[in-house]
Amino acid sequence: MIEVLVVDDDTRVARVNAAYVEKVPGFHVAGEAHSAAEALLQLETLPRLDLVLLDHYLPDETGLAVVQEMRRRGHQTDVIMVTAARDVSTVQAAMRQGALQYLVKPFAFAGLRAKLEAYAELRRTLDGGGEAEQAEVDRIFGALSTPSEPDLPKGHSPTTAELVRQSLMHADGPLSAQEIAERTGVSRQTAQRYLKLLERTGRARLTLKYGDAGRPEHRYVWATRA
Repeated sequence: MIEVLVVDDDTRVARVNAAYVEKVPGFHVAGEAHSAAEALLQLETLPRLDLVLLDHYLPDETGLAVVQEMRRRGHQTDVIMVTAARDVSTVQAAMRQGALQYLVKPFAFAGLRAKLEAYAELRRTLDGGGEAEQAEVDRIFGALSTPSEPDLPKGHSPTTAELVRQSLMHADGPLSAQEIAERTGVSRQTAQRYLKLLERTGRARLTLKYGDAGRPEHRYVWATRA
């Protein structure tokens, strides 16, 4: 599990963000903090911490000051800024101080989920170790530049889209439209339609399974698993 510290001066917002994090497979909220001092204390006392979701506007210091102090103390914990601060100077300073991403409030669950999924993919890539060719370097640097959740075309249901998405994410391997239909309770034709949409928007990848005869079976895998 990826252990996350959620930092926001608004306790209600912190609870909402923490609930969002817990909904993403592979992530666990290790703690919450509502000030810079609390955040730094959590960094010192939590047994393990991988990622900080960090607000910029805190009552005692800015989020950027927290990042500076983290680095001064030797904490290399990754940081994603989650804040209403929109001025370019703050965004630029966050980048220079090592924030991996910057998510502007207000945002929907889909926006945070995309950042967290991209972060998980980045960790999987880096955990592989070894040497990297240019293509691999490009993939590492671009891992967090994921597209936002696409707007659904007319006639598509957000509920059905989420069912198909969850089925792919939790699958051990590629699934066919028929297998998705059986898992979600929708028709095969409906499953195929949503799978093609996920493929077009880069959220899923198409693989082909060749049998003894006839056309190959189309099977789909969640993009971060391919």
